[in-house]
Amino acid sequence: MALSNYTWSSRFTALFAACSARFERGDTDFRGYYSPDDLAFLRSIGCKPREFFDFVEDRGNYGDPSLEAALLIAAARRDYLLVMQQGQWSNRETTPDQLPPKAEAVEGMAWLPRLLAKARLKLKGEMDPEIMYGCGGDRQFFAKYDIHPADFLRAVWAAGDDDARIIAWVKKQAEA
Repeated sequence: MALSNYTWSSRFTALFAACSARFERGDTDFRGYYSPDDLAFLRSIGCKPREFFDFVEDRGNYGDPSLEAALLIAAARRDYLLVMQQGQWSNRETTPDQLPPKAEAVEGMAWLPRLLAKARLKLKGEMDPEIMYGCGGDRQFFAKYDIHPADFLRAVWAAGDDDARIIAWVKKQAEA
């Protein structure tokens, strides 16, 4: 089955609904969620099976992220994969112990150093399956500073390695 650029978002939505239904029925073993076509689709948009499940699981358990938020986050990663990585996956993977500590702060903003690292890893597809971009701690940060997680990804992409630019952007979002 050829993967369509035009309809990828509809495919994402349908897969999210199917996986959510399985989760709601009590099936929490994501390894059985995906057909070979589903796995090929996820790979084509730069999404690992566990990453996708993390969104389904958190939605089922906490009501957040919404399908729309998960789709926008996936769109940012897909764009980065297609534009910056020219469709080629990175062969690197960062483990949770390599992230900045949860309590680390920059300019009084706790969690931001960790979130910056996670955003860069998410964009590049280099997160270990035990790391979730958009986890509960991330969502608390985003809510506090009134930032959508997909907007943060795009801002990090635009800023490159310029942490000061991201720090200024976060402060500006909080003021708006």
